[in-house]
Amino acid sequence: MADRRRTTIGATVSAAAVVGALALATGLAAAGQAGPDAAGTDAPDSVPPPPATPLVDTVRLPDGFQPEGIAIDPGDKTAFFGSLADGSIFRADLVTGAGEVIGTAPGTPSVGMALDGQGRIFVAGGRAGDARVVDPDTGDVLASYDLAAEPESFVNDVTVTDTGAFFTDSTNPVVYHLPFDAAGELPAPAQVRRIPLTGDIVYGDGINANGITASPSGTNLIIVQSNTGLLFTVDPTTGVTDRTGIVDVNGDGLLIGGDGLLVLGQRLLVVQNRANTVVELQINAAGSQGDIVGRITDQRFDVPTTIADAGDLLYLPNARFGIEVTPDTEYEAVAIDRP
Repeated sequence: MADRRRTTIGATVSAAAVVGALALATGLAAAGQAGPDAAGTDAPDSVPPPPATPLVDTVRLPDGFQPEGIAIDPGDKTAFFGSLADGSIFRADLVTGAGEVIGTAPGTPSVGMALDGQGRIFVAGGRAGDARVVDPDTGDVLASYDLAAEPESFVNDVTVTDTGAFFTDSTNPVVYHLPFDAAGELPAPAQVRRIPLTGDIVYGDGINANGITASPSGTNLIIVQSNTGLLFTVDPTTGVTDRTGIVDVNGDGLLIGGDGLLVLGQRLLVVQNRANTVVELQINAAGSQGDIVGRITDQRFDVPTTIADAGDLLYLPNARFGIEVTPDTEYEAVAIDRP
């Protein structure tokens, strides 16, 4: 093009340049492309997004509620809390902190809780030995399951994977599996699997298997045994357990009182309830090896039990174990920065 302009007479070059410039300007305008503004500076390529709506750092729960479990829907910034007292579920708006009890309390505990991809709330029933699946909008029970075959049981915590919901029993060495079908539908009661825990874990007095989550790779489950402070991987098909190797340069690597678990990438957070501490581990994909890389404490902790993710914040309900509970006892959940 440059060579052609040099071999064309001057009048022709000038006309062509004018036509070309007009065509270019018209094309840019039609395409909606940004050009120089009146002052000769480039217009911004895009408008920056508005700042994220801040979330509350404290959620006030009903007096006498006795919270334990928590589940969060980060999409609509809603948290759900379960009551050890009567099984009530409290739904809270994390933007305003306002909330309400949904549904009808069953009169038995709500302990660990988890949400699945369809928004259903899975609730561990504690000493009732059962599990419930609850509608997050109405609190209606969509399905209920008698999990424990033994009269003495404590169905403590739950995690949800692509294959279904898995529950721990702190009294009996077993994991309960509610398998989903290909469409994610809930199983019939007869389809519930009771998977004996074998291998390295040994049950003793007190609270045994407690918190449960999936490993980063999704191939294993991870559980913490509260009374021994040990972590284990669990084969979700066979129930074979292997003790997780933990490197802790500042201690013995034991997580006594380990309760709720949360995996963030290849980090595992373990709530040590009565120690008022969240322990942070860097773990491998299978969950079979971990290094303790940090411990988080907060003066607002008052025996936190479980933990859930809400973007830049993590929320923990204060169970306040060990105090005298009255109908006027105050409870709350507190937020900490995500490490």
